[in-house]
Amino acid sequence: MRSARKRGVGIKARPKNESAQPSRSRPSSKLSSLQHSSIPSLHSSNSSDWEARYQAKDMPWEKGAPSPGLVDFLAAHPDLPRGTVCVPGCGTGHDVRAWAGAGFKAFGYDIAPSAIRLARKRTQAAGLAARFDLADFLREAAPVRFDWIFEHTLFCAIQPNERDDYVRAVLRWLKPRGQYLAVNYLIPDKDGPPFGTTRGELWKRFSPHFELVQEWVPRTYPNRKGLELMLWWRRRGKTRNPNAKIRKKSKARIRK
Repeated sequence: MRSARKRGVGIKARPKNESAQPSRSRPSSKLSSLQHSSIPSLHSSNSSDWEARYQAKDMPWEKGAPSPGLVDFLAAHPDLPRGTVCVPGCGTGHDVRAWAGAGFKAFGYDIAPSAIRLARKRTQAAGLAARFDLADFLREAAPVRFDWIFEHTLFCAIQPNERDDYVRAVLRWLKPRGQYLAVNYLIPDKDGPPFGTTRGELWKRFSPHFELVQEWVPRTYPNRKGLELMLWWRRRGKTRNPNAKIRKKSKARIRK
């Protein structure tokens, strides 16, 4: 793969066999444009709560454009194989359209009907092809398994005690050797959403199932500068049982 650093994205590669967690800490700051107390949290509140926010046009998380980090990633990697990509918690579909515009077969899922309607309308107006459906990513079976999952606004929106469910959902929806690209919020807030995380937590949750390809601090919105971390993971392949051949040989001897 081409080095994204050469393309001006500033991606720093980390050795694939890394297992230690760094001790460095990240800057702490509130996300001023996304206040916490009145924003419902997925799955701890009813989906109708999110729907009410969309109908009231009360969407402080809506930036009107895809994640700058995603835009730069796609520009830096024009030679990626064009497969299927899932964007859970897609909202009005900005990130889905970025993937579709780059030539991927893009799918967006959300639990708010109005979000899906807006996403479809805006995608049609943009002249792009993408699919949007209502789905509970944490709870439902995957309609298909995807080559990519892109995370931007769901991991931080659910309750922290649901993050094990989130990891299981990613494994359920992603193909073996599939790729998981995430924009993570390194904020200290515990009264979200959004709920913050740390690199250490992310490493602990994902490294047993994924190989870390690269990580970097992305270009982002002014009020999030230095508070986001992008992690590019590749799912580990199915492990073979080292005793399988031994058992086969033993059975062959018994038959003889």
